[in-house]
Amino acid sequence: MARPRVFVTRELPGDALKRVAEYYEVEVWKEYTAPPYERLLEEAKRSDALVTLLTDRIDCRLIEESQPRLRIISQYAVGYDNIDVECATKHGVYVTNTPGVLTDATADLTWALILAITRRIVEADRYVRSGEWYRSGTGWHPMMMLGFEVTGKTLGVIGMGRIGRAVARRAKGFNMRIIYYDKRRLPKELEEELGAEYVDLETLLREADIVTLHTPLTKETYHMIGERELSLMKPTAYLINTSRGKVIDTDALVKALKEKKIAGAALDVFEEEPLPPDHPLTKLDNVVLTPHIGSATWQTRTRMADIVAENLIAFAKGEKPPTLVNPEVLNVRPPGFNL
Repeated sequence: MARPRVFVTRELPGDALKRVAEYYEVEVWKEYTAPPYERLLEEAKRSDALVTLLTDRIDCRLIEESQPRLRIISQYAVGYDNIDVECATKHGVYVTNTPGVLTDATADLTWALILAITRRIVEADRYVRSGEWYRSGTGWHPMMMLGFEVTGKTLGVIGMGRIGRAVARRAKGFNMRIIYYDKRRLPKELEEELGAEYVDLETLLREADIVTLHTPLTKETYHMIGERELSLMKPTAYLINTSRGKVIDTDALVKALKEKKIAGAALDVFEEEPLPPDHPLTKLDNVVLTPHIGSATWQTRTRMADIVAENLIAFAKGEKPPTLVNPEVLNVRPPGFNL
């Protein structure tokens, strides 16, 4: 019996795909850019499994036209809003993701962004590299590159999942007051451990000196930070986003930044990715921008690939994949390629 075929939409770090090759015929898209949708559709139709990224559109058309062959979609990400999970479940297609392993890397980046924007690190780096510091003729001045201290300030965490909690734990080292908003309140003992106080969204926006977003993208969270929400923030406050770009209304944010309604923003994710070089955000000094690198460490990205492999191998063995997103699919079709 021929091995099932898996199409991998990008090269992955580590040796995970070597282990997958013991169970599958592996085909990897070698280009740095994502496969065009029509090519992805073509590959999906002749594949038993897919390994996908957030930038791959896995809609109901692709899933339906790949039947009855396609059985599992192993997502190389925690989020899976690019996949029509409901449609996949209906057709007995398993969907998996890579939760947990991104937590520390993303929390670390969140704090890097907080310090970068509040202490004007990127702006100061440009000041040196451009020669402007040299041309100023002075090595130090009491008014040079004044920033904002985070120690003792109030951190507002929107979304207190794994990453939100990791960010809060790091904030304790800065002796910060921690307030949070989530649709589900944490158990009392966990609040006490984190030193975190539950508040409603409006209170958080009004009181926080730094607002950091760690919520998934859903119908409810789309543009949850818009013009009204930004108007509630302090003019000295900063907005950080390492979750999903569409959680923020970008036009409203640009307007707030230009009008100094808030002090600044640091963003790792955007409504449009990659961000065009002529985008209004790139013209502002009170913004720090990074290209969706929340999980970009060798350790994390390799572990993500390992989880992708673990899910694919478990499925090939007829076992439930360890990080199954849609457990309802078990009632539609058992795991494996025998049926």
